[in-house]
Amino acid sequence: MAHLTGVSVRTLHHYDEIGLLRPTERSEGNYRLYTPRDLTQLRRILTWRAVGLPLAEVARLLSAPPDVERETLRTHAAALQEALRRTQRTLRQVQARLTVLNGQDEGDMMTNEDVKAVFDGFDPAQYEDETRERWGGTDAYRQSAHRTARYTRADWEGIRAEMDRITQAYLALMNAGEPATGAPAQAVAAQHHAHIRRAYYDASPSMMRELARMWVTDDRFTRNIDRACPGLAAYQSAAVTAWAEAHAQP
Repeated sequence: MAHLTGVSVRTLHHYDEIGLLRPTERSEGNYRLYTPRDLTQLRRILTWRAVGLPLAEVARLLSAPPDVERETLRTHAAALQEALRRTQRTLRQVQARLTVLNGQDEGDMMTNEDVKAVFDGFDPAQYEDETRERWGGTDAYRQSAHRTARYTRADWEGIRAEMDRITQAYLALMNAGEPATGAPAQAVAAQHHAHIRRAYYDASPSMMRELARMWVTDDRFTRNIDRACPGLAAYQSAAVTAWAEAHAQP
């Protein structure tokens, strides 16, 4: 069993002693005899240990109904996927910085491929015609186009990092059960508004309300936002809508 799984004999003995994994049989010489079912059980234990659960919690899950274990695994899988995305993003930033240090001018303008790399594959070019058709005549569009045309990689990475912090703040409140209309969520919505004003254009409360509506009515926005956590688009939409209504001009 130790050879098959890489778990030490000492650990197997400990799991036996605490009742976490008791071998199905014993030999006449009192050696532990493990069956394929025992091996399956050990693999379940190792899965939970890999995500950092203490042995007491592992024991509880092993005796819980399959639905409980399944839902707990889904929650941990979603957290691991988000951690992987953050790690991949950090790696891209490190690689970009290495490129700069290896001779590329830090002030070089970003190409569309560079922007896609910073934003996890999001391609702004595919929405350009639609955006121009809907808002091309507005001051907000002209302001945003003027600002973003001058952004370097460092600028975009800073914008992405700030938006990630806002996203994590929304997630923490949502997962804690804080209402989207409560003071903590409204503070994050105010930060969200300030972020858009700094990075793109002077967004009025009515424009923020329109953005919030698109996050839940346009499936492309919803899917992109909900990559961090299902339900996030609806939560931040409700928070920003409430903020916009509270700050609308009389």
